[in-house]
Amino acid sequence: MRRFNMAVLAAVTLSTALSAVPAHADEAGGRPGLAQCTAGACHFDVPPGTYDVRVVLGGKTASATSVSGETRRSLLPETPAPAGERVTRSFTVNVRTPEGEPTGPDGTPGLDLRIGGSAPALAGIKVTPARHARQLFLIGDSTVCDQPGDPYSGWGQQLPQYLGKGVSVANYADSGESTVTFLGNPRLWATVRPLIRPGDLVLVQLAHNDKTTDEATYRANLETLVAGIRERGGQPVLVTPIVRRWFNPDGTLNNGTALLVNGLGVDHPAVTRSVAAERNVPLIDLTAKTKALVESLGVEGSKALYLSNEARDNTHTSVRGATAYAGLVRDELVTRHLVPKGKVRVG
Repeated sequence: MRRFNMAVLAAVTLSTALSAVPAHADEAGGRPGLAQCTAGACHFDVPPGTYDVRVVLGGKTASATSVSGETRRSLLPETPAPAGERVTRSFTVNVRTPEGEPTGPDGTPGLDLRIGGSAPALAGIKVTPARHARQLFLIGDSTVCDQPGDPYSGWGQQLPQYLGKGVSVANYADSGESTVTFLGNPRLWATVRPLIRPGDLVLVQLAHNDKTTDEATYRANLETLVAGIRERGGQPVLVTPIVRRWFNPDGTLNNGTALLVNGLGVDHPAVTRSVAAERNVPLIDLTAKTKALVESLGVEGSKALYLSNEARDNTHTSVRGATAYAGLVRDELVTRHLVPKGKVRVG
């Protein structure tokens, strides 16, 4: 991943950080620390796997620090620290190749973290192999994936910031994929399925690109994914697709374009709900949740959730929209007891 420019790098004072945290002790124990960091970015030469990251934040003045990593994943929301105080936070991160979309470029080997926020101050950092971490796999399309560049963002790219140490998001969503292509591409389903371990969660949101998939095939494909996840001991969770921002004159989204009914008349959310009920699979009705949010914001207010202004795009979300939608997923994971409250960040 690219490092911050010099203006951003100057925002964090490492001389203060090095004196505040026993980084040399970490290094003596074989654990990467601040020696792997410039002022605004850290690189760790680690193989693919799952890692716990512990950061100590704060400095002489009041600070507010966030952490992102790999392909623009939000890993830690902006966290304040009063002047002269230290705040410790931990999270778990998935390192893989390719580091972003499964059919995209490999990216930089190892783990790359970026230190951001309105007043960033990194006082210490430790990266260690995660033990007993639970993986949360994501299977989806461009509305879910780790988008490579601004202003685009998938909700799966924003989800990690809501999860604490012990839960790692492995986002295998890929732009342009339908249930048909995800199952058929060896870099997608055939790659993800063997990685699923007993107890792992696997969230499936595929519909936006099933524009020519008939109902029987769409249903069968969802059932194939559910069965394959269960055969590996994983916990499937079906997710209905986020809405498209396509308003009726009365300010509602009650139309096929907004609610993902394809040209063959296949109501994707309805079929997903049906498969979830018939196969006893937990359901996150993100269609209903995003519909309610978009309609509450109205025609103008909802533009900020999508790329309406930037690209006349009412399907793909901005960072703001993806973050809001990831929050809805977080809430449903807790409500349905799929992730313990103690592993989730609120707010």
